Amino acid sequence: MVAITPSIDPRVTALAPGFRALSIAVQAAPVVNSQAGEAALALACRQVLANDAAWAQAHLDAWAQVFRQFGAKPNRTPCSAEALRKRVLKEGSLPAIDPVVDLYNAVSLRYAIPVGGENAAAYVGQPRLPLADGRERFDTLKAGEPVVESPEPGEVIWRDDEGVTCRRWNWRQGVRTRLGVEAQQMWFILESLPAMPLEALHEAGSALTEGLRQMMPGAEIATTLIEG
Repeated sequence: MVAITPSIDPRVTALAPGFRALSIAVQAAPVVNSQAGEAALALACRQVLANDAAWAQAHLDAWAQVFRQFGAKPNRTPCSAEALRKRVLKEGSLPAIDPVVDLYNAVSLRYAIPVGGENAAAYVGQPRLPLADGRERFDTLKAGEPVVESPEPGEVIWRDDEGVTCRRWNWRQGVRTRLGVEAQQMWFILESLPAMPLEALHEAGSALTEGLRQMMPGAEIATTLIEG
């Protein structure tokens, strides 16, 4: 299994000193337990409602501060982890979407960490995390119809050689590389700031990989720690 090591722009590192992430590459296998993701999601929702990790709110607050530094407004476009948690606190649960998506959303909720899941086979070149110049292409949907947008200059984006794969760091994923259980090559990125203990980051990674092995026992998985 070949690991995926994304490149991090030094300007991004300057915005978020101490940024670190787990990059998890997966060669999928036949699914034998399609309910594993939904079960993990239901459990994670109950955990959010019952008791947070001691550092959870501090981690979300740190992400909000980083978003402000590159011009995003976290009240309108929060990091993905905060958006999920707000929905659970308001609605009590999240609906199941897809076994793999449910699983990585469960990890995001449980550990208050942004988790991205991508179809690695749809990537053109390697993923990288730079500041946008404002001319990149971002394929998304509006009112159910495909549209192409561009990020704002200076916005932190995930991208490949083709264009943007996720806007405002981890706020909104694009359509082109969207992940589902049918994908054969998967890539996950778990993104943390110093407010989250390193051991908790590794626990989150283990929760994801263990869930994937329950779902598809033959999967090949490679995990890499990325430090800015």
